Formats: sequence, structure tokens, C-alpha cells
Amino acid sequence: MEKRKEVLAKLANHAEEIISSIFLTVTVFVVILNVILRYVFNTGFFWVEEVATSCFIWSVFIGVAAAYKHKMHIGIDMLIKMLPGKVQQIILIVVDLMMVTINGYIFVLSIMFTRASSIKPTAVLGVSSSWVSSAIAVGFGLVTIYACVFFVRGVLELVNQHKKGVLA
Repeated sequence: MEKRKEVLAKLANHAEEIISSIFLTVTVFVVILNVILRYVFNTGFFWVEEVATSCFIWSVFIGVAAAYKHKMHIGIDMLIKMLPGKVQQIILIVVDLMMVTINGYIFVLSIMFTRASSIKPTAVLGVSSSWVSSAIAVGFGLVTIYACVFFVRGVLELVNQHKKGVLA
């Protein structure tokens, strides 16, 4: 039972990576399949480009959230590391607050975009474009949630250290 909980915890911790990998795998698989069909059998599926593009878009936006969750995005923190500990933490909290604001705004815009695209069908399959557009909302929604978590953690850590007199 304990091992099952551990496995589920790992899956939950890496859910974005798993989902992004699945979309990327589908992208690669359908493209390779279509290349083989075209060059070996002189035929192919008409829908592959649209499916591959849609899956790639989902992979990118879910992957962005995964990278942000694990703080794997490029950052220039050389100047910040030269500052005293309390100033470093305050700057990082301000950056997290900016990330909440910016990504939250993009999230709201992406919801509006998804709603607007719901009436437009895709070119080949004729399904609603909102299925593709919603990848933006999901990705930026997740990044906004993680930015909120980082912001709250940073504030709590600063408050706790101040109470203990560590950064006084």
C-alpha cells in the first residue's frame, strides 16, 4: 500500500511531464508513420499535419508549465546572488508576484481567445479550434498556479525567518 502511494505521488509530481511526453510521442509517431506511408507506399493520411501540430502545441504549453514548476527556466540571477539574503528573498518575492500578474493576465486573455476560437473549425478535421487554443489556457493557468505557490512560499519563508531573527 505504501509503495502504491509513493508511485501515485511520483506520477502526480510529474503529471505535466508525462502528459507533455505523450503529446510529443503522438506527434513524432504520426509524422514518422506518414513519412513511411508516403515514401514506401505512395499514400498517406490527410489529417497527420493537423494532429501533429495540435499535439505539438499541447506538448509545448504543458511542457512550459512543467519546466516552471521545477524552476528549470533560464534566469539571470548573478546580480541577485551578490545581494544580502533578505534583499534576495524580497526581490524573488517581487518577481514571483510579477509572474502571477503577467501569467494570470495571459491566462485570462487565453480563455477569451479560446472562447472566440470555438466557432472556428479546424481546416482538415473540422473540429472546434478551441481544442487547440485551450492548450494556451491550460499551460498559462498551470504556470499561474505555480507562480502563486512560489509567491506564498516565499512570503511565508521570509516571515518565518524574520520571526526567528535569521534575516533581521
